[in-house]
Amino acid sequence: MSSSQSSRNQGKTLAASSGTKPITNTTRTKSTGTYDRDFQQHMIDHGIYPARYKYPDGSVIPKPDRWEEINQILAQPRPSLSPSQFSDGAFEDFAIADTHAAKEKQVSESVIPIIEGRTADRKCRLGGIPFNNLDPLTDGTLKPGNPDIFYGARPEQLDRRVRKDLGGQIIPSTQHDLPIAPNFFLAVKGPDGTLAVAERQACYDGALGARGMHSLKTHGQEEPIYDNCAHTITSIYQGGHLKMYTSHPTEPSAPGKPPEYHMHQLRAYAMTDMPSTFREGAAAYRNARDWAKEQRDTAIAQANEKARAMPQSAAASVNVVSSFTSEASASGTYDDPVSQTSFTSAASTELAISDTEVPKRRHSRREGRSRKRRTYA
Repeated sequence: MSSSQSSRNQGKTLAASSGTKPITNTTRTKSTGTYDRDFQQHMIDHGIYPARYKYPDGSVIPKPDRWEEINQILAQPRPSLSPSQFSDGAFEDFAIADTHAAKEKQVSESVIPIIEGRTADRKCRLGGIPFNNLDPLTDGTLKPGNPDIFYGARPEQLDRRVRKDLGGQIIPSTQHDLPIAPNFFLAVKGPDGTLAVAERQACYDGALGARGMHSLKTHGQEEPIYDNCAHTITSIYQGGHLKMYTSHPTEPSAPGKPPEYHMHQLRAYAMTDMPSTFREGAAAYRNARDWAKEQRDTAIAQANEKARAMPQSAAASVNVVSSFTSEASASGTYDDPVSQTSFTSAASTELAISDTEVPKRRHSRREGRSRKRRTYA
């Protein structure tokens, strides 16, 4: 036996005795994440479009319905951010904290809490948890979503049968006591982070949230209806700037294809500019968070109502948590019981109208495509 053959045999013996597999040549599929340069094109190829995207023919997707109503809600003032409650000195403390935050973790821990204010239910807020339990949004090659901060519902709010049916759409983690059906997201970047990565992350998170909300609202329907409304908000904070977006689904572009998802910018705020700008931006963020909760609670209530109408042979349903409106009027949501009533009545009226509207007829795909795109002059 030659020395080379002896060395190979010794290697095989060592591998067998250690319990490790011998090294083999295998082909692995590369996972694509938001830091990869081909991520955005991958999303576009699968019908998930960033803000202000233009199709090759120059057309664009119009903003979702009720756009003005959402902006009016964001503009509502909040008592906790009035000059008597949030002083100019408090703003200076915020600006200093932002300046001294050298890393993303420092921004998340010392800057973002000032923008967020008090959170009513800490069990509905989480971050840094990979969405490993969700079904792939595209072809399975994307890394799971991993928002820095997201807000969802308590699992016990939703009927167990619905959770079972829609688990891959609305339950992000295999740890099932964590928030479900998230529809409000925040991507945070430190001074060395890039806005491009944050925007890709926000687009991805928003599409995952929009898919989950749509699955809740259409649960039990023979054919999903697309209402052209946004029920999901995603935001970016980077370099002292806050940018906010909606995300909503539209019907598939062709038979057999999945829905498309569209991102539209709501507002942008220079949070370290001056006290009034901070108050405006922080109020918009908190109002959007409250609005997203209302959208989430309404979708859950509708899904629970449908589940109760199903045969009782399935698992027993759980009680639905009080709606956002009743919570706000009784004890206040988050930090501002007064300001919530200022816009909840309008939002509740809007929701009531949407619940009674007869679904619009489905147009042909060619007609639908021409209606939902517009061309710049």
